[in-house]
Amino acid sequence: MKGSMADRSDDHLVDLAKQGDVEAFAELARRCQERIFYSIFALTKNHQDASDLTQEALMQAFKSLKTFKQRSSFNTWVYRIAVNLTLNFLKKGKRDGARQVLDESLSWAEAKEDASPSPEGSSLKKELSRKLREAVDSLPLPYRASFVLVVFQGMTHNQAARVLGCSENTVSWRMHKARKILQASLNPYLEGR
Repeated sequence: MKGSMADRSDDHLVDLAKQGDVEAFAELARRCQERIFYSIFALTKNHQDASDLTQEALMQAFKSLKTFKQRSSFNTWVYRIAVNLTLNFLKKGKRDGARQVLDESLSWAEAKEDASPSPEGSSLKKELSRKLREAVDSLPLPYRASFVLVVFQGMTHNQAARVLGCSENTVSWRMHKARKILQASLNPYLEGR
């Protein structure tokens, strides 16, 4: 049975997990844990906070599984839990300023190095990546959450809307506003290049 868990659909695993099968839930968690972590990390900018919130989201999902009505996919449901926990965490200002050191090894905006980049090109790429991170980090939280889910997690506006608990039009509007804000904040930097 252990080896076959990976071959089962999410819906089947949810049914098993609702009946108390811990292995089935563990497989569901394994499938979505990494993407949830990186989404949370993109919002918190802190490895430990992202790790803690990921675990908290999965624990909350496990405890609430019997109430999951399966109107959406399991992934969407868990994402919604994770994003809500993260937004509440950020709104309450629980982040400790000393813990806001960006973990460069996990940075979502780092560009891959070329096979043989010139020193100037490499420096410009790093500077642009830093400016982009700063601009995204400065977005108002609702815009940043939508932007992270759509751009960095590759969700459609509809999927992001289900995760965020708002309409698809709201996500589209937030993405439009986020792009305008990013363009305005990056424009002075890019004009000189």
